[in-house]
Amino acid sequence: MKTLTDIFPLADAYQPLRGDTSPAVREAKSAYHAGFHWSERHLQCVWFDANYRPAAFALPGGETVSVLDPGEWNLEAGPDFLNATLLIQPGERRVRGDIEVHVHPSDWDAHGHGSDSAYAHVIAHVTWFAGPAARTLASGVLPLSLAEPVSAKPGFALDDIDLKAYPHAALPATPRPCEAFLKNAPDRARDLLAAAGQFRLRAKVERLRARLRQSGDRRQVFYEEVMAALGYKHNQTPFRALARLLPAAALAQIPRETAFARLLGCGRLLPQPDTAPDEAGQHLIRSLWDLWWREAGETLPDAVHWRLGNLRPQNAPARRLAAAACLFSEGFDLPDALDRLSAASGAQWHARTADLFETRCRWPFWNSRLAFTSLPDGHKETALLGDARTAALIANVALPFAAAEGSLPGDALAHLPPEDLSAPMRLTALHLFGRDHNPALYAADGLLQQGLLQIHLDFCLNAKPACDSCELCTTLANGSPNTSRP
Repeated sequence: MKTLTDIFPLADAYQPLRGDTSPAVREAKSAYHAGFHWSERHLQCVWFDANYRPAAFALPGGETVSVLDPGEWNLEAGPDFLNATLLIQPGERRVRGDIEVHVHPSDWDAHGHGSDSAYAHVIAHVTWFAGPAARTLASGVLPLSLAEPVSAKPGFALDDIDLKAYPHAALPATPRPCEAFLKNAPDRARDLLAAAGQFRLRAKVERLRARLRQSGDRRQVFYEEVMAALGYKHNQTPFRALARLLPAAALAQIPRETAFARLLGCGRLLPQPDTAPDEAGQHLIRSLWDLWWREAGETLPDAVHWRLGNLRPQNAPARRLAAAACLFSEGFDLPDALDRLSAASGAQWHARTADLFETRCRWPFWNSRLAFTSLPDGHKETALLGDARTAALIANVALPFAAAEGSLPGDALAHLPPEDLSAPMRLTALHLFGRDHNPALYAADGLLQQGLLQIHLDFCLNAKPACDSCELCTTLANGSPNTSRP
């Protein structure tokens, strides 16, 4: 089996651009492994967001700690959060100071925080795993473990967190320093984006390999990843929760319409028949209700909320679940079908993979209307999975999955299809290349788009207002490491 270095030869060249650290964390990232394959940034998001953060932490001796204020997300060197306020019970004792977040308690010692005066005002060391306090941790610092209370939350997983949403940094409209190094150097810009894109895809592969080792059920892992991608950024959490509540095995041998009814019913999304404006729509909804009454099972917990407003009709959950029903019902094994494409060339693999997704998702009812509430359009066909969403499924699921299992053709990266340009892609390109750059530099290349997303996550998302002290700018100014494609 090819190594990840064989598949992603440029990924290691991107690491020095990050200064061997992530600007969001300011210390080495934890590697993916079977026991825990998330980053400290995931844990920072949990601490920052009251929707994810535990209501209280238990301390030895019967005391509890609740968070009155998680603090200010620190985008510079030092503790992860500044000026937090905690409440210790019993006694109503308030404590104010800084918060440091790690995966393991021992990371405090490993990163040398005990001898760093910047950490002198830390009041709590927040870790995922519980365990003995770090050797150099001051006696008054509270050790708080996230694993047990977070894992107890129904329908939640760390994979659901949209890392790009935290925190919300605003950059000024004036030109960014990196523009001076990249605006008039298209080859250098493409090489940088290609290296960053390979780095991002390799991380996806590492995460999938860890999940496959943990689960042992490749079909379920693949199904959950596809469901998350279908949920897109707004409904990723309920789609993942639904995939766990109604696993792939529950859909595998049933008809497409039955699978759709179960997905809608378990997701609490079955509409009333009078929702549809025509007889064909009303008939389908009635038949789905009949199927659901016969197949009814558990439904999503009330704590799992769908976002139904302010969505493009193509991204509506009911429409995406129709695609899921097509892909995972009637005895069709999508991962196995993709395995059979491994002998193709890179260009053929992408074309056949896209055709596989699109062919499975042909459903006359949904190809002629956008929603249950729509009348059919006899003049225009609207695919359940358009080119851009299919490209996203390939980049986020099919390609990393094939690479994780060693079945990806050698030149597949060179033919990664483009997605729609997202807001993070556009914003990062604006910072890197200036306001008047030509989007043709990256718009037709899926790998370069992945690079924009990785640079956004590592640098632009957490940049200080003037972009000073940005490690990317510093490295570019000093002459970047060799990211040239062989």
